[in-house]
Amino acid sequence: MLDRLERLEDEFRSVEARLSDPKVFEDNAAYVKLTRRHRELEPVVAAVRARRQAAEDLEAAREMLDGTSGDDREVLRAEIVAAEATIDRLDDELKVLLLPRDPNDGRNVIVEVRGAEGGEEANLFAKDLFDMYAAYAQRQGWRLEVMESSVSDMGGFDAVTFTLKGNSAWSHMKYEGGPHRVQRVPVTESQGRVHTSSATVTVLPEAEEVDVTLDPNDLQIDVYRSSGPGGQSVNTTDSAVRITHKPTGLVVSMQDEKSQIQNRAKALVVLRSRLLKAAQDEQAAELSGQRKAQVGGGGRSEKIRTYNFKENRLTDHRIGYTAYNLDKVLGGELDAVVGALMQDERSRQLGGG
Repeated sequence: MLDRLERLEDEFRSVEARLSDPKVFEDNAAYVKLTRRHRELEPVVAAVRARRQAAEDLEAAREMLDGTSGDDREVLRAEIVAAEATIDRLDDELKVLLLPRDPNDGRNVIVEVRGAEGGEEANLFAKDLFDMYAAYAQRQGWRLEVMESSVSDMGGFDAVTFTLKGNSAWSHMKYEGGPHRVQRVPVTESQGRVHTSSATVTVLPEAEEVDVTLDPNDLQIDVYRSSGPGGQSVNTTDSAVRITHKPTGLVVSMQDEKSQIQNRAKALVVLRSRLLKAAQDEQAAELSGQRKAQVGGGGRSEKIRTYNFKENRLTDHRIGYTAYNLDKVLGGELDAVVGALMQDERSRQLGGG
């Protein structure tokens, strides 16, 4: 492992040197690649250097111990124990840091939340999920931008698409993709019966222009007049944009902005991100299976997580995680469940599972 760490430290120095070269700014693709690699290597190199210092401290304390007596000897013994503990801790950290990296770590994310089964109650639950992620983003220091939304009759969301910008956005949010099930008494229920509804969440890594090249000849771009709930016109100009990627059949529509140019730019961001994710899935031979794993059919029986309001309970079915603090989770306190999912992923990687 030490040989590998030395090679990574050499690479880090090389990346730093290249980033200090003004010429690298002239090549945007190269600059993006270098800055991403720098972010990946930085925590590894910091741990390597801290371990090296601890090893030097340990060696010095052991050498001094032989010629020391009395209270000074006890002080050195304590320093030896502390240095050994530091080395053990850093070795454990490095084992995790050297695990195969998710290629999307460090990227911003695009999240799509849609009401699924349960009628208007599903749309209201989709709004609850959006509010939960908005509060979580604020706690994490991410920037949220709504790209497209379709408000339902009672103030929920038929669908909402938004970006979360922050270095840790993908590594935390990637676990949210899939069907989410809610069990509660809907506001439309007059007899107090608990209903089960669902919403789907799709999480995409945001693609940059250097990641996906779009051929203008592959795009069919249609413009039309924006509409609001019930289909009424909310704009007097043809500012809404629908882009169809002809080779794949992917369709992205945007109408939230009053400017056709802005809607087109947002639609292209989402399209690139969907194409990037599809390409990554295809490379892993999991295209259909992974998409189904995230969205499924949106049915109530399919779920990654259940939100039970009566018991104030949240259950993540993938890892058997249950907590009775649903009110806090919906208020954005997702740290514990996301942490448990991260730990499960690390444990499976370390165990070869």
